[in-house]
Amino acid sequence: MALDFLAGCAGGVAGVLVGHPFDTVKVRLQVQSLEKPQYRGTVHCFQSIIKQESVLGLYKGLGSPLMGLTFINALVFGVQGNTLRALGHDSPLNQFLAGAAAGTIQCVICCPMELAKTRLQLQDAGAARTYRGSLDCLVQIYRQEGLRGVNRGMVSTLLRESPSFGVYFLTYDVVTRALGCEPGDPLLVPKLLLAGGTSGITSWLSTYPVDVVKSRLQADGLRGVQRYSGILDCVRQSYRAEGWRVFTRGLASTLLRAFPVNAATFATVTIVLTYARGQEAGSEGEAVPAAAGGTLAQPSSL
Repeated sequence: MALDFLAGCAGGVAGVLVGHPFDTVKVRLQVQSLEKPQYRGTVHCFQSIIKQESVLGLYKGLGSPLMGLTFINALVFGVQGNTLRALGHDSPLNQFLAGAAAGTIQCVICCPMELAKTRLQLQDAGAARTYRGSLDCLVQIYRQEGLRGVNRGMVSTLLRESPSFGVYFLTYDVVTRALGCEPGDPLLVPKLLLAGGTSGITSWLSTYPVDVVKSRLQADGLRGVQRYSGILDCVRQSYRAEGWRVFTRGLASTLLRAFPVNAATFATVTIVLTYARGQEAGSEGEAVPAAAGGTLAQPSSL
């Protein structure tokens, strides 16, 4: 159990390191102004950040997802596994329900973590920066806005995470069954990577418009007066100003991120378990455990 948890954490770290630059681009594209857009698209955003802020600019806000990684993995794996056992049997519906339960519970950590990440990703570079890091960001928000400020975007995070984790675990279950992922299969690792990458993409597609709204709510007021009074107001204003396409902003960078993040996660989990257990895992017929996609990582920017 402890080794599986360690492997999952290591895989999550690898996923964050691979996917964070794409997440930074996604957030900046989601919240930029329509009247004065700073970036023309995903590639231009990447190029502009590297040119103006160096490669390190792509890793702004990295500390926040890394800080919450251990707790999120513990909640996701623990809640999903226990819920599935409590439901009595393994079925597609129960996979979805167990995943949704895991997504719901981990929002307690995910929401403040992504709030800090979003604020850090959007702040100016150099001496003009407002926050020194993830913890400083959350402390400042708490001092100015209290507990409610730290949990800004919680409802939209719940609306995103619950169904997306359900879709993730359901898709992963369906794909692994279809691919015939069995212990001892020489192609087990490539199959798990394919299943994880596919599941990550599917889960993001299922709730991406909600993620756009969440990013806008968490970034609201950062550079002036707050524009939105809530989720519905954000949806109305965004649609009136920019049409339905606003809810697909940053989707390309998110999907580009989804597959390699999950691939990195599964590969790292496999390597850690292989070196730690050696031949023991194979002789006992243990399967490589599944890992959650997104936050978890995403996450979001799933």
